[in-house]
Amino acid sequence: MKVDLHNHTMLCNHATGTVVEYVEAAIASRTEYFGFSDHAPMHYDPAYRMTFDQMDLYESWIREAQERYSSDITVLLGYEIDYLPGYMEESVLRRKCDYMIGSVHFIGDWGFDNPEFIGRYEGADIDDIYRRYFALVESMACSGKFDIVGHLDLLKVFKFLPTKDIRVLAEGALKAIKKANMSVEINVSGYRKPIAEAYPSPHLLESIAEMQIPITFGSDAHCKEQVGLFSAEIEALARSVGYEQCALYRGRDREMIKF
Repeated sequence: MKVDLHNHTMLCNHATGTVVEYVEAAIASRTEYFGFSDHAPMHYDPAYRMTFDQMDLYESWIREAQERYSSDITVLLGYEIDYLPGYMEESVLRRKCDYMIGSVHFIGDWGFDNPEFIGRYEGADIDDIYRRYFALVESMACSGKFDIVGHLDLLKVFKFLPTKDIRVLAEGALKAIKKANMSVEINVSGYRKPIAEAYPSPHLLESIAEMQIPITFGSDAHCKEQVGLFSAEIEALARSVGYEQCALYRGRDREMIKF
């Protein structure tokens, strides 16, 4: 993919490999703009994110890669921030970077995409869970603190799907995303999960295109081997609903480029 803005580092404690290895994998896959957006720290679920005192280290790694590979690729600095009311830190939200991805991984205290807690789906009202999830996405967009929506329909990860039309369930969230002038990433990590499709789904992406919400792309790589996987598939998916450009961010400013 020409633009790949969602990738991690070992600092999140569930990824492997060095920044250099990721960048070199991106160069090999002919990516032109490669962004790191590792899990930002917060005082919740610390096992799956960097610590506050590692932020300087993280940023120094990215700056070093920017300088080292400046003639080969554009390396960008971002953060993936969990939208979890009561736990987001202003010190993180004020951090200088190229972009911030807002993601919902929790409904209350439930980390719904963590296999450890998959049992909580059993016997639940799946449609109601989706309503609660998209209400959080809507609230995240309304906060005005983020540039990109991370893996919009992540809740489908284990193939627990709603009975109602996902486009109807997501309508309020999409309106809020549009109003907030955010972009939605097409994230390939779903291909590596039980759902075996990108986030968002083709039907949901149709609604996003109809609303003329900008899109961007992300490998969501947690190891160097995942960098650039499924590039052709997600670019073809984007083109199938009419997209010819994707969003790129520098210093929190968006620009659109052809892919």
